[in-house]
Amino acid sequence: MKKITSKNSIDCLEIQQLLKKAGMGTHSPELHKEAFENSYKIVLLYDEDSNRLIGCGRIISDGCYQGAVYDIAVDPDFQGLKLGNTIMNELVTGMEEINLILYASPGKEDFYRKFNFRLGKTSMIKFQNADLMQSRNYTD
Repeated sequence: MKKITSKNSIDCLEIQQLLKKAGMGTHSPELHKEAFENSYKIVLLYDEDSNRLIGCGRIISDGCYQGAVYDIAVDPDFQGLKLGNTIMNELVTGMEEINLILYASPGKEDFYRKFNFRLGKTSMIKFQNADLMQSRNYTD
């Protein structure tokens, strides 16, 4: 596995394909590229044999005291190899003094507990497609 944290090597089509394969929401490749380029930190994991993107994640942050984790994805063909741990460890390292939020896919909350994330009691979310996200159990 090859780990990249530089924003110079973002392949927006690969990111879109990975997120789709992992069952996550996707946008146009160009929008993914812009989102990753504008992020505070990114992690891209590549399979060394095929040079294919197999994992990704990013943080947006003010760099002072607030941040949010987004787009944590691992190719289903490579799940079970602790790549999600690799992505999260890389992202949260150096962010110890910053409050971080995320929304996990339903059923994935325990994965994030390993990184000291806890369920929020007062969080509010405004999704573009509120009905769809409610049907997927992201909101009440």
